[in-house]
Amino acid sequence: MRPHPVLGLVPGERPAVLLMDTVYADRTGLRDSLTSLEDLRRFLASLPEGAPAGRVTSADLGRVRQLRDALRRLAADVTGDDRPHARAELDEHEAVAVVNTALAGAAPPVLQRVAGRWRLVPERRRNVDAVLAELATDGAELVADPAGPLRACRAPGCVLYFVKDHPRREWCGVTCGNRVRAARHYARVRGS
Repeated sequence: MRPHPVLGLVPGERPAVLLMDTVYADRTGLRDSLTSLEDLRRFLASLPEGAPAGRVTSADLGRVRQLRDALRRLAADVTGDDRPHARAELDEHEAVAVVNTALAGAAPPVLQRVAGRWRLVPERRRNVDAVLAELATDGAELVADPAGPLRACRAPGCVLYFVKDHPRREWCGVTCGNRVRAARHYARVRGS
């Protein structure tokens, strides 16, 4: 199975950001890379933990897309993203409800004897509900982080989000950075 295209757009990003960035823009306009069950399977397999066990259904596709839109809506709020084509059409209350519903799917911890001692360990269910809960948790942590490392890429035409993991990082990736620098250079040359 070939990797999901979002990995080529934003390699190394956190899972929730990868989910949010399954909506992207190219020269032809806004694109959605989660339109089929095959797209969803490829996306889930590309996550660090790998694909969940069991069947993936069209209802799962709808729930993943709904979570993506909710996280994009909340990301737009915390980043001050006013790009109309980047913002999901959910209102804030709907977005929070979607994230909270996904969070409720997290498996509770279980008590186990580990190396002769009792420990409370997270249950490692790997079904779609568990993956949604992990994505929702990651996204909620980003949205609620007071340091605010989540950013909207401000390159012209881009609709992606990224985690600012370096003080000088301004764009989602190299392509957007190069495009902005080339535009600045062109403007300077043209202006003189």
